[in-house]
Amino acid sequence: MIPIDGQTRLLGILGWPVEHTLSPAMHNSAFAALGLNWAYLPLPVPPEQLEAALWGLAALGFRGANVTVPHKEAVMQHLGETTAAAQAIGAVNTIVVDEDGRMMGDNTDCFGFLASLHEAGFDPRGRRVLVLGAGGAARAVVYALAGSGARVVVLNRTLASAAALVLYLSFSVPAGSLSARPLTSDILAEEAAQADLLVNATTVGMWPDYDSSLWPDTLPFPPSLMACDLVYRPRETKLLHQARQAGAQTIEGVEMLVHQGVLAFEMWTGQQPPLEVMRSACLRALGGE
Repeated sequence: MIPIDGQTRLLGILGWPVEHTLSPAMHNSAFAALGLNWAYLPLPVPPEQLEAALWGLAALGFRGANVTVPHKEAVMQHLGETTAAAQAIGAVNTIVVDEDGRMMGDNTDCFGFLASLHEAGFDPRGRRVLVLGAGGAARAVVYALAGSGARVVVLNRTLASAAALVLYLSFSVPAGSLSARPLTSDILAEEAAQADLLVNATTVGMWPDYDSSLWPDTLPFPPSLMACDLVYRPRETKLLHQARQAGAQTIEGVEMLVHQGVLAFEMWTGQQPPLEVMRSACLRALGGE
């Protein structure tokens, strides 16, 4: 590992809390593999200190940062520039700081999600996709899918939240590509019978609630329905276990994390990172390798 010195370029992740983030392990492993004198740090920032922390990034010479909960939406008002994707989704997860301290915000979650699908051999164009949830993660996923030509049905226990998400994104994606329905067992079964991909964009199934799933135990999982879970703790959520047991193809949440990290790495350094090194670092941190 290259020792930190006066020439080290700094990056970090702003969140509250950030104790369990995999991003430092992922990015620092890539810097070491490429021999780059960069360092990536966890930066715990309480919400009331967000603006001050951003000023601090520029003052301390940071070249960029990732942004995680609860700051992804709030950070936008403090940035001088945001990309079209970030504006459409209403959230920023990656910041690039130029030599003059100006900050540009982007959202690599949506493109990282698409990259994880493509690596698994799934092309969203013309496919029908069910997205469970209506929060910030769902917005990024729905934007990515609809923008790639998929027909997306947002299922949420509170229909009003799903309808609000559809309305929010309707101005940024092709007309007629989005719809919203309440998440009930009957509707899930009906929609799953004609869908190609199911995406869990909620936190249901996340550790320590690892024995929970939005897929009912009494409902057979269609083996032709690919399942993707954005939760990566545990690596195989109960939903993915249900799908795998039925013979369906699955995509773990760590894949989106790695692919969005690849895009951020390229934005900061201008270099192509070693994807497998980054994936291995994440899996080791999760105890899976």
